[in-house]
Amino acid sequence: MIKIYLAEDQMMIAQALQLLLELEEDFEVIGTAPNGTQALHDILQLHPDVALLDIEMPGLTGLEVATQLALLKQPVKIIILTTFARKEYFKQAINTQVAGYLLKDSPSETLAKAIRAVVTGQTIYESRLVKDMFTTKEPPLTKRELEILRVMKTTATTKEIAEKIFLAEGTVRNYISAILSKTGTTSRLEAVMLAQENGWI
Repeated sequence: MIKIYLAEDQMMIAQALQLLLELEEDFEVIGTAPNGTQALHDILQLHPDVALLDIEMPGLTGLEVATQLALLKQPVKIIILTTFARKEYFKQAINTQVAGYLLKDSPSETLAKAIRAVVTGQTIYESRLVKDMFTTKEPPLTKRELEILRVMKTTATTKEIAEKIFLAEGTVRNYISAILSKTGTTSRLEAVMLAQENGWI
C-alpha cells in the first residue's frame, strides 16, 4: 500500500480528494490537515510515502512545508497540488526539488498515476507549466541535472554516465527521468538539444 498524506484547507476539496484516492486499491490516506503547520507535524510523525500539499494554506504554505521536509532530509515524496499556475510558485517548487507539481483541474487518473510514479523515483510536473518555463532563460534544472545533461552530450549509456560522475546507475536513471519530465522531452537526445538551444549547457 502507498501511504498518502493530504494537506488541503478547503474542506470540500479535501473530502473529494480523499474519496477519490481511497477508491484506488493500493492507496491508503493516513492523515489530512487543513493547514501547513499541522501537516508538517503530522508528516514527521506518520511517515507517509507521499504527501499531497496545497500551496496557499493557513500557517505554513505547501512550499514552506516542502522546504522544511527537504532540510530535515525526510524521504517522503512531495506532490504540490494547486489551482495556481504561477511561474514563481513552479520555480520555487523546482528549487525545492518536489517530486511532482500538478494543477487541481487535472484528471483524477493523472493524479493516481503521478503518485505511483513518484514512489518509483520519477518526477512528474504539469506539462503546461514546463512549457511556460521556457519563456525564461533560466533552466528548470538543478546543477546536478545540468551536469548530467552535459555528460549525456557525449555519452551513450547510463552506465558510462554513472562512471563519469561517480553515481549509481539507478540514481542516474532517476535524474534522467527528472530531466525529461522537467523539460517536457521524451528522449535524452531531445533533452540535450533543447538544453543547447536554450543555452543551458
